[in-house]
Amino acid sequence: MSADRTVTVQTDRGPVTIPEPSWCVDNHDQVAESLADVGHRGVEHLAEFYGYEVARAELAQYPYAEETGRGIGGYVEMGHLARTLTPGELDELAALLVDYAGTLRRLARQLSTLKAGEQQ
Repeated sequence: MSADRTVTVQTDRGPVTIPEPSWCVDNHDQVAESLADVGHRGVEHLAEFYGYEVARAELAQYPYAEETGRGIGGYVEMGHLARTLTPGELDELAALLVDYAGTLRRLARQLSTLKAGEQQ
C-alpha cells in the first residue's frame, strides 16, 4: 500500500481514513457494515460469452479482515454459463478461455510484483 494516497471510508465506527494502494480503482462510496468489510479492488477483468459472464478477476485486499488474510490477493469468480453449444460455439468458448488464461497470468504477475513490494 502506498502512504501517498489515502481515502476516507464510512464504517459502522464512523469515518476511517486508510492508506490506498496505487492499483485500487474502487470509489469507496458505499458505507461498510463493519471495518472488516473495508477493502480495495483493482481493475475488473471479465470474460463474457454471448452475454454470459464466464469469469471475473481482480486484485483485492481487505486490510481489516477478521476471518481471512489481510494481504493483497487475486479475487476470482466463475460465472453462470449453462447452455448447450454448437461445435462452433464450443470452439469460440475454448478460444475465450485460452485468451482469459493469459489475462489471469498477467494478473498473477502483477500480484507477484505487488506482494514483493509489500515485503520491502
